[in-house]
This record gives sequence, C-alpha cells and structure tokens, in this order.
Amino acid sequence: MIDRLRLMVGVNAYLRVFILRICVFVVCALGFGQLTYAHHSHANLNKKDIQRHRGVVTNFAWRMPHVYMRVQAANALGEQVEYIIELLHPPAMLERGWKRDSVKPGDIVSWEGAMDRNPSRHYSGLNWIEKQTGERFDLKLRNTPLEPSSDLSGLWVRDMKGKRPFYAPPEGWPLTDKGKAMVSNFDQTRNPQVNCENPGIPKATILPYPIKISRSSDDRIVFEYELRHGQRIVYLDPGHLAGQASKWGHSVGRMEGDVLVVETDNFISDRWGSHTGIDSSDQKTLVERFKLSDDGLGVEVRMILTDPVYLTKPHEFVHYMRKIQDRELVDPTCSMESAKGFIES
Repeated sequence: MIDRLRLMVGVNAYLRVFILRICVFVVCALGFGQLTYAHHSHANLNKKDIQRHRGVVTNFAWRMPHVYMRVQAANALGEQVEYIIELLHPPAMLERGWKRDSVKPGDIVSWEGAMDRNPSRHYSGLNWIEKQTGERFDLKLRNTPLEPSSDLSGLWVRDMKGKRPFYAPPEGWPLTDKGKAMVSNFDQTRNPQVNCENPGIPKATILPYPIKISRSSDDRIVFEYELRHGQRIVYLDPGHLAGQASKWGHSVGRMEGDVLVVETDNFISDRWGSHTGIDSSDQKTLVERFKLSDDGLGVEVRMILTDPVYLTKPHEFVHYMRKIQDRELVDPTCSMESAKGFIES
C-alpha cells in the first residue's frame, strides 16, 4: 500500500493558480484560531463540508505569508489527485507546536479539514493532521504562561477582541472622493502581500503578524515586524533629523505618564498604507498612543491618521495587541506561490 501511494506522487501537475472570486463579507474559519492570522478571507472554504483524507505528502512549504502542504490522495470518486492544504504563517505555526520539519515529503498522513466550495478544486483547510507514526498536529494555540511586560517590551500580536478581521475596507472613515473610489473598487487581489510586498504603518501595525518592541538604548525604541524586512526606530530625541522618506516614516516619541506617544511623518506613497483597501500618500502623518494594560499582557494603540489625499479630516481609530511568548523572530522567504495560493477561478 505504501509503495503504491508513493508511486502515485507526482502523477498530477500542481494545481494552477486562478483569479480570486472575492466574498469579502463572508468569513469562514479555517481550522481553530486561523482567523486571527490569515491575511485574506476563507470564503472559498465550506465549513459544513468537513472531510477526512489519507495520502502521501509531496511538498511542505514553510513560506510567507502561509505555509502550504500538498498531499497526493484519493478524491470522492477514488481518483488520485493532489490536494493543497492551507495552514497559517510560520510564526503562528510555531505557537501551535509545529516546526519546519514537522511534516516531510514522503510522509503518509491522514487529515481533516473544510473542503473548497468548488468540488472540482482540491483545496482544503485543516482541523488536524496525523502521521503514520501516530504523531498528530492541529491549529490550537498552546497554553504557555506569559511573563507580563512592564514597559511595552516583548512580542505582541493583534487582538481582534471578537471583531471581524480586516478583510474589507473599514466603514465610517471620512474619505475624499479618491478614497471613496478606492473603497468602491475594492479588490483583494490588489493586496500588496499577494505580490510579496508589505505596507508601512499604520497598516503594518494591524496586520496579524507579531511585532517585537524593545528599548535598544536610552534614546530609541525599536519596532521589529515579523516576516517583514527592516526596523522601525522611534527616536526619543526630539531633535533627531529625518533621513530619506520611507514607508516607515520618521518617528519621534515621548512619554506622557505611562503612555508612549509617537509622532511620525516623512512618508512615501504606500499601497494600502493606511488600512485594508486604502492607500496612503506622501502627505500622511500619524500620531500613536501606546498604553500598556494593567496586567502587562496587552497594549491599546490609539492612532490619529491624517492624509489630505484620501481623508477629508484626521481620523482616529483604536487597535489592540496581546502578548505572546518571547522568541526569536521568524523571517522565511516570501513565496509568490504561497502568497497567491488561496486564489481561485
């Protein structure tokens, strides 16, 4: 049986990447806790159609923005096909007990997951997967005691507090005609991450990927955004001179009691730099107020965004982050195949 399964590996070519049919207002959970970490909606998955399959792993791609697994297995008609199984991004996988080599090509596995709404497309979510050795993996968070922060230092990830993730443009923003046109013509395929590009702040702050905050010296605080190159430095010297304009801008911070206030300008134009579906211009400015929760395990970020190209007036919105276990940041290579893997015709 094992030899026959292995022989069938590679019989089918990889599924072609298609153009997305967006259902931005329908959210389907992919396994446990996935909505917290996905960078797109999972409307293509039918959570009422949960199936179990068994086959041979042909590829396990530990890549940004999603880890993908390919498994040669029989479909409902008994035909051997190659299933694509979408997982989370590498940091979220680490939080759930996975490693880069947890699954390898050639492993015989059984898995359970929601199937694609298109029955001809062999695409699956994941509830759990079990290797022939009996080792089982799922997408449940591991409960590990956390060390509270006393000064914003640590590793943080967004906390939706029960709200819907940002799969569509925000409602109620004071948009200019140009901003309204962007929202009216919203297209998820314009997401810069589909092309392995990452927007700057404030959009970078509300993405589902962890942010490491550290005090590197008396005159600066460093923000490191996992899976994105470069650092954002907040200078505590009010006289620090700005350098070349960038997506991160030039940030100067100060403490007002127990609140870190950061003022940033010197931006370049940035696709989706303000929020999902809303670009930002080089006239953007941003004021952020970071406040640590009483228990040291959460951060409230109040942001006032100004951009006369896309907003008729400054707009304030609130974002929350929760602390996660400290570890080294993960920086895998972004794969265009992984970035576009959710797209279908």
